[in-house]
Amino acid sequence: MTSMRPYLLRALHEWIIDNSLTPYLLVNADHEQVAVPQQHVENGKIILNLSTMAVQSLIINDDGISFRARFSGRPFSVFVPTVAVLAIYARENGKGMFFQPEEDTENTSPPQPEAPPPPRRSKPVLKLVK
Repeated sequence: MTSMRPYLLRALHEWIIDNSLTPYLLVNADHEQVAVPQQHVENGKIILNLSTMAVQSLIINDDGISFRARFSGRPFSVFVPTVAVLAIYARENGKGMFFQPEEDTENTSPPQPEAPPPPRRSKPVLKLVK
């Protein structure tokens, strides 16, 4: 089954923009596929402004989030795989969603539920019905 994360990211981004707020993305910058300016990474994380004024050519798809932006006046092409996204929220009020670390769901099967133990049998009880 595919991940829900890209769908949630697109929906929350749209919701934040529709409410005239600023969408921020908290990213695990230590993920191997993340392409962000390393001089802005703190404690292995970076916060990215995804507002329409801050980014160009924003694409949020199943693979990740990509856009062009300026950092300290220099252009940079950013790529963040969806598994590296830790949160998306509105800067002004903090409303949004934090995500749990996600494993590669395409190659793993869902855990099988354990079978419940069989019910304990007691002696039958008979009732007289008139």
